[in-house]
Amino acid sequence: MQQITFHNNLGKSIVLSNHAPFMLNKVEGLGDVGVSINSSKSPYQDGTTYIDNTLEPRMITMEVTILGETPTDMQRNRALLSSILNPKLGPGVLRYENDLTVSEIRCVLESVPKFPSGMDSRGMNFQRSLLTFYCNSPFWKSLVVEEEPTFEALFQFPFEDEFEMGMQRDRRVIHNDGDAPCPIQVEFHGPAVNPIITNTTTGEFIRVNQTLGEDEYMLIDTSDEEKSVVFIDGQNNQRNVFNWIDLRSDFFKLQLGENIIEYSADSDIQGAIVNIRYQKQFNSV
Repeated sequence: MQQITFHNNLGKSIVLSNHAPFMLNKVEGLGDVGVSINSSKSPYQDGTTYIDNTLEPRMITMEVTILGETPTDMQRNRALLSSILNPKLGPGVLRYENDLTVSEIRCVLESVPKFPSGMDSRGMNFQRSLLTFYCNSPFWKSLVVEEEPTFEALFQFPFEDEFEMGMQRDRRVIHNDGDAPCPIQVEFHGPAVNPIITNTTTGEFIRVNQTLGEDEYMLIDTSDEEKSVVFIDGQNNQRNVFNWIDLRSDFFKLQLGENIIEYSADSDIQGAIVNIRYQKQFNSV
């Protein structure tokens, strides 16, 4: 069983499955994505020297049959499909579910839903529709994994990933078993002076050159498409503070395999709270 749900920017959604009124007949592009290979060539060199590669944007195509108990009901469902899958609303989130996995990808309709004519494509109570989704990032993402605060009292709590208990309570081991490095979302909560979070596996760090009060915190997003640094004060007012980030910082991602993450500051971090959220990225579903 497979089911696809699209959520648009207005908070509306539509479900495509093996049930009426929107029956999913066929879907392509769940796995196949092109690769752009970067290489160099020296004079008189046979072949080339491999440098790196990047994945191309993903295209997902679907064939859907719109059903209705009456012709009017079918027309109403057709209009609903067009309204929710409106390219002018910008990117939305496509969720794919089957018996083994649930994954999401951000995408936008490449065109308004197409409604072919002809007896095989249209009848009194049904209408076939062709949909094409353009995904700027080719990666399917796991549902959000919300980490417990990095700094906690010494007690055992339910936690899926490995967590080191003991003297180094500001250290955590996160294992990325996805198909690509994944960005993180970090919450620094005050009080803290010049807080810093470091991926000791790679040596990369994010340092904030600022003092956070007790009721203040920061949100840092390291994703390529939504990279941001936001400060929230005690009255819940938000503002962009990208200039607070130390120029030596890297908006790092969790590398494949083990990542040892440490938190420190220029002040006592006893009882400090740092939340880490991430979504693992996969090439296919």
